[in-house]
Amino acid sequence: MRFTIINKISRRITTQFPMWLTSCSLLLLATASLPVSATQLPQNLAPWWRSGWSIAIFSFFIIVLLGLGFEIFRARRETIRHIKASEERLKLSLWGSGDQLWDWEISSGELYCQNDWNTIKDFPQDGIRNKNASAIIHEDDQSRVRDALIQHLSNHVDHYEVTYRVKDKDDEWRWLLDRGKVVERDADGTAIRMTGTIKDVHELFMAQERVRLFAASFTNISDGVCIYDRDFKAVEVNDAFVRITGISREQTTGRPFRLALYSDQFTAHVKEQLSLSGSWRGEVDDLRASGERYTIDISIDAIKRDDGVITHYVASFADITQRKVTETELRRLANTDTLTGLPNRSYFQVSHSTLVRKRIPHALLIFDLDNFKKINDSLSHDIGDVLLCQVAERINELISRQDSLYRLGGDEFAIVLEQISDLSSVANIAEELVSALHEPFLVEEHELVVNGSLGVVVYPDDGDSSLELLQNADTAMYHAKYRGGNTYQFFSESMNEAAVNRLQIENQLRQCLKDDHLRVHYQPKLNIATGKIEGLEALARIFVPNHGEMSPAEFIPLAEETGLILELGERVLEKACLDAKEWLQRGLFHGRVAVNLSARQFNQPNLVHSILAILDKTGLPAEALELEITEGMVMTNPEKAIQIMTELANCGIHLALDDFGTGYSSLAYLKRFPIHCLKIDKAFIDDIHTSARERNMVASIISMAHNLDLSVVAEGVEYAEQLMVLSTLRCETVQGFYFAKPMQGADFEVFAEEKTALSVK
Repeated sequence: MRFTIINKISRRITTQFPMWLTSCSLLLLATASLPVSATQLPQNLAPWWRSGWSIAIFSFFIIVLLGLGFEIFRARRETIRHIKASEERLKLSLWGSGDQLWDWEISSGELYCQNDWNTIKDFPQDGIRNKNASAIIHEDDQSRVRDALIQHLSNHVDHYEVTYRVKDKDDEWRWLLDRGKVVERDADGTAIRMTGTIKDVHELFMAQERVRLFAASFTNISDGVCIYDRDFKAVEVNDAFVRITGISREQTTGRPFRLALYSDQFTAHVKEQLSLSGSWRGEVDDLRASGERYTIDISIDAIKRDDGVITHYVASFADITQRKVTETELRRLANTDTLTGLPNRSYFQVSHSTLVRKRIPHALLIFDLDNFKKINDSLSHDIGDVLLCQVAERINELISRQDSLYRLGGDEFAIVLEQISDLSSVANIAEELVSALHEPFLVEEHELVVNGSLGVVVYPDDGDSSLELLQNADTAMYHAKYRGGNTYQFFSESMNEAAVNRLQIENQLRQCLKDDHLRVHYQPKLNIATGKIEGLEALARIFVPNHGEMSPAEFIPLAEETGLILELGERVLEKACLDAKEWLQRGLFHGRVAVNLSARQFNQPNLVHSILAILDKTGLPAEALELEITEGMVMTNPEKAIQIMTELANCGIHLALDDFGTGYSSLAYLKRFPIHCLKIDKAFIDDIHTSARERNMVASIISMAHNLDLSVVAEGVEYAEQLMVLSTLRCETVQGFYFAKPMQGADFEVFAEEKTALSVK
């Protein structure tokens, strides 16, 4: 508004000044033409410069000079107004463009910067223009900025232009575009003044980076990509498309979308789906340029403008030929046993469930080889694998085509007999299968004879589901094994009850171990001659809440079978060592605490280490521990047993051979066993006072033990007559109900104190 008023006034003065000047001139002329009498004084009083003409001329020149001065003043003011207006337009232009102006007086080092940004703290610190600025340039960009400045100041390039990152007020990096040019140089060409602009191009730069990233992704992505126009003609493809199809870009562009192995109706259907939903996906086959067939997983999507109009279609696909081959092979492997080539457990579950779902009557036989583990352990797993293949072949020859043979795992097989007529037919087949194994198998010059145990169930009599039938067949098979193996067994309700009871006991045992319901009872060993306690045997007991004590005859075999004996044995050993250490310190007895080792414990590779760790933890001396080992354990693999026992004996641990006389020990091995004591089994002690034969046998055992420098313990002594006979046979130590039953620790302390008191008396 201010500039508009000034312009109006200037135009009015400019237009009226000539008229005013003309009026003044006419007035002067009129004055000059007046009579002398009216305008002049007497000659002796008025000099010439005071004449009318002189005054008129002087006045005219003064008026002209004033007019010229005014005109110069008006023109100068108009020029300033134009400059201000130009500067205002420049500022508005810079503000509108987002550029920030800077002016650098190089000689003085002064830098003017118009910085009204809200993002950047100060002019960027490049070390040349503004050395005290606070805006930090990214370390990766600093050298590039300085080099560009030096190149332009040295007149090597016409313009200075560089893009770099600067820390903003939020402590984040932002991209700036810095441009400038030297506008003044001295006579030597040295730059004196330089001006330029800085522009925030962060969003633009990031957008360009995204575009570059998208372009690089399109080019380098492993999936093939083809872009079609709205008429489904190819306009662009990437490198992966050329690599997968073998068709060059030039050959592809302009070609319509079509799948060579599919009809035009299929292509039309794909286009229709794209027009309706905007996308389509599927697995299709196609032909490469070489004619080779391959499979692709392809997806096609429509590209739309903001108004929803489709402009292009993008098809991306991956070559899944090898994956499909792998999937087919995996399906085959998933359903086939790799060793025998038979259908495996997974395939059995599917096919057998189908039979049950369709309610097709059939018989299921679960078949397991007896003592197959011994073949693997003694001859090697390779021979065991060959034997399994031969067994599978022999069984396959016995069953008909409509029947199926499966390998469930290990040495366990399943046979499904369809179209059965009666139970006698099933029994005949089961008998044939058992008998078929009696003929030896020849495996790498080894003639092997194996037996098998079969469990038989019939649908629908023995179960309503595949899982129930399989469980019942397993139960029947295990009952066949308990009967000695080499036979078959039909499922019955009593078998199921026994299996359920066994499972309950196993669960109770696990829970009792978890809840620390394990108790250790002790049975003293007494010296016949002195009557003093020479030692005691630790015996495991399980207390079941709300049920009472579990019989060792129940849980010991089950723990051995399930592997729980390892945890049970370690905990019994630790508790016994802790109690024995306390009682030895109190002088309640002066012998050893005996702990039984199970077969699984004895065959552990770290047996010696674990026992020594328990001794170290409890503080019991090794010589105060006796380990009782049965004949059956050591005679399975005598050489290995000798090695293990030797390691234990070398540590100072006392070894006793338990249940001697029941394991058919070889005397040749007996003299090599590093044992210290023989324990005569209770079966020989029961009739020792009534049977001369039993007495003579025990006498022979005691005599042999003494000849081998071994001590003897007779267990199971219940009568005074038995004690008297053992005394005459020079048996050193006895153990049994005649003296004391297995008792808890507190009861043993009372018993030991009473024995000590009697000895003192």
